[in-house]
Amino acid sequence: MQWLAQEGARRQELYKEFIEEAAKCYVDALQHDEPDISAPVGLYARLGRMRVLASNEVIAHASEITREILDTYSEPDKSFAELRQMAKSGSFDLLYEFSEACRVDLDSLRAQ
Repeated sequence: MQWLAQEGARRQELYKEFIEEAAKCYVDALQHDEPDISAPVGLYARLGRMRVLASNEVIAHASEITREILDTYSEPDKSFAELRQMAKSGSFDLLYEFSEACRVDLDSLRAQ
């Protein structure tokens, strides 16, 4: 039982770190054509850690987010008005499905 609690806490921290790093990288990608190389490297490091701990669904969503962020760097920079419109339409929320998969993963761990 204690192992499950520790595992849940470890996953929760990892998911939180990935969400924070992905959000920063995504905003940077929306505003800059050239990436700060250390940011995507941080995402890949967290993705690698998730491959050891997380469910396949969580890993799939994290991989997709990482690809989308890298692809976003090749797109034209977004203005503040475009970012605001993206937020209003919901297209700005790159992390929604990942967050939901993390919640399901943690809930299933708690149910054990």
